[in-house]
Amino acid sequence: MRISSKIRSRTTAFLHDLITIPIAWFGAYFFRFNLEGIPDPYFGMAITILPLLLVIQGSVYWYFGLYRGIWRYASIPDLIRITKAVITGVALSAITIFLLTRLESIPRSVFILYAILLMLLLGGPRLIYRFYKDHRMFAVTGQKVLVIGGGAAGEMLVRDLLRDSTHAYTPVAIVDDDRKKQGKDIHGVPVAGSVNEIDRIVDKFEADTIIIAIPTASTAEMRRIIEACEKTSLSLRTLPRMEDLLTGRIGIQQLRDIAIDDLLGRDPVQLDWEAIKNGLTGRCILISGAGGSIGSELCRQIARLQPAALVLLDNSEFNLFTIEQELISHFPDVKIRSCLVDVTDAVAVNRLMHDYEPKTVFHAAAYKHVPLLQHQIREAAFNNIIGTKVIANAAASAGVDSFVLISTDKAVNPTNVMGVSKRVSEIYCQNMNNASSTSFITVRFGNVLGSAGSVVPIFRQQIEAGGPVTVTHPDITRYFMTIPEACQLIMQSAVIGEGGEIYVLDMGEPVKISYLAEQMIRLSGFEPGADIKISYTGLRPGEKMYEELFHEAEDLQHTCHDKILLSKHRAVIWDDLDTKIDHIDQACKNYDEHEIRTVLHMLVPEWHEASEKTESGVIRKAEHA
Repeated sequence: MRISSKIRSRTTAFLHDLITIPIAWFGAYFFRFNLEGIPDPYFGMAITILPLLLVIQGSVYWYFGLYRGIWRYASIPDLIRITKAVITGVALSAITIFLLTRLESIPRSVFILYAILLMLLLGGPRLIYRFYKDHRMFAVTGQKVLVIGGGAAGEMLVRDLLRDSTHAYTPVAIVDDDRKKQGKDIHGVPVAGSVNEIDRIVDKFEADTIIIAIPTASTAEMRRIIEACEKTSLSLRTLPRMEDLLTGRIGIQQLRDIAIDDLLGRDPVQLDWEAIKNGLTGRCILISGAGGSIGSELCRQIARLQPAALVLLDNSEFNLFTIEQELISHFPDVKIRSCLVDVTDAVAVNRLMHDYEPKTVFHAAAYKHVPLLQHQIREAAFNNIIGTKVIANAAASAGVDSFVLISTDKAVNPTNVMGVSKRVSEIYCQNMNNASSTSFITVRFGNVLGSAGSVVPIFRQQIEAGGPVTVTHPDITRYFMTIPEACQLIMQSAVIGEGGEIYVLDMGEPVKISYLAEQMIRLSGFEPGADIKISYTGLRPGEKMYEELFHEAEDLQHTCHDKILLSKHRAVIWDDLDTKIDHIDQACKNYDEHEIRTVLHMLVPEWHEASEKTESGVIRKAEHA
C-alpha cells in the first residue's frame, strides 16, 4: 500500500510538471505579444514545436530528480534542482529548435519568458504546499512549548514540532542569548528574548513546558539555564548532549528528561581514539568485575573497538549473565568469553590467564562500599588486596602486556578500610611493574554518577518514596564523573602508560552533596524542604568531608592528555612489601582482623581511622595501633 501510494504521488508530481510545459510555452508567447492574441504563423509554429518540448523538458526533469524531493519538505535543494532542470531543458530546446527551424516564426525572447514561467510554475506550487502544511499546524494544540536555543538544533526541533502529526507540542516562543537572533522568527516562531528573561517570556506566551535544544552546552551553561527555568516551575526536557548524538537527525524522538548528569557532568572528553584503537583493537582483553558499573561500561566501550576476544570475569552470576547477553546482542561479531570466577581464586585465575592469553587486563573487581566495609576489614583486605595480588601475579606469569588497576580517590590519605585496601593494591601493582615484564598502570578517580551503590540511585529511591533525602553533612563535597567518561579515560591511560604510573583523572570541581540532593529533588518536580525534606545525619565512620586525588608526597605532572595527570608513586621495598602482603593473606585465612589492621598501618602509615560518630555528629579519630 505504501509503495503504490508513493508511485501515485510521484506520478502525480510528474504529470503536474509536464502540464507546466505547455502552460509556460504558450504563456511566453502571450506575454511576448503584450497579452494579446498570438498571430497565426507564430501560434502554428508553437503548436508544432510543443511535442518536442515535452520530450526534451520532461526528460531533463527526470534526469535532475525533480521527483526525489517530497513536496511536503520542499526547500532550497529542491529549488536548485528546478533551476538546473529549467536552464538545461530550455538551452537544449533552444539549440534543437534552432537546428530544425532556424528560429523561423519563433521570437527569441520567448525562450527567456518560457524559462521564467517554468521556474514559477514548478517552484511556486511546491512552496505553497510546504507553506500550507507548515502553517496550518500553528493552531496551538497540545502543550505550549518554550524552546531554549535558536541554533541549528533549535531550528530543527521547532521544524519537527510543527510537522508532528500528533500535535503533542506546539512551539510558541524561542529563547536565545544571541542578540542578533532576538526579535526575529524561526519558522514563524518568535525569538522572544534571552535566558535571563525566561520567567517573563513564559508568562507572556503561557508556556506549559520548556525544551532545551542546545546539545553543545557546557555543564556551566546547563546549570545557568536550568536555574533560570526552575523559577517557572514548568517541566523541563532536553535534547541529548552532542557526544550522545552519534547518528540520526535531531528531532522530538530524542527528547529526554533533564538528568543530574547535565548538571554535574562536564564538557565532552577529547580522546586520542586512534591510539586507543591501536592499543586495543584485535587484541584479547580481560576485564575483572565485568558485571559492575565500571566493568560493564568498559566492556561496552572496548567491544566497539573490535577486540580479538573479550574475556569477562565476575563472581556474580546475575551480573555476568546480564552483561554477556547485552554484548552478544549488540556486538555479535565480538568473541565473548564469560567466566564465573572470583579474583581471589588463584587456581582459576591462573588457568584463565594461560588459556586465553589476554594482552591487556583491566582489573575493576573490588569491594567499594565505604560504610559496609568499615566493619568488615577481613573481607575488604581479602578481596581488594589479595584478589589484586592473585590476578596481578597471574597476569605477569602469563606474559600479559599491560595490567590496569582501577583505583579510587579514597586511597589518598585514607580514613576508611576501603580506601586503605585500595592504597595497598596500588602499592603492590606499582612494585610489580619493577618485578615483571608486564606494564602495571594505576588509574585513580572519584565517584561516578549512577554507579551501583552510589549516592545518585540512593537519592532517587528516597525521592520516589517521598523523602527524606539523607545527606551526612551540609558541607560535604565529592568529585563526580560520568561512567562513560571515566571508562574512556581509563582506556586512554592504558595506551599512554609505560608502566609503574598512577594516572589521576581530572575530576573538575568538587560538588556539594547537599546541592546534588536539592537538584535531584527539583528535577523530580518537587521543591526541596517543602515537598521533599533533606535530613542531615552526620558523617559516617571513615567518611571524609572532602576527597583528595593525590598525596602531598606524590609528584603530580601533566601528560599528553589534558584530563589525565601523572602521579609519581612513592617507592616501597619489594621484599618487605611481599612479606607483609603474605601476612595479610595468612591473617585473612586465620580471621585475625587485629593482625590485618596492624599490617595495613605499617604499609600505609598515613591511614587514620575514624571511630563511630558522637551524638553531636563529630567524628573522633582513633589512636593508631
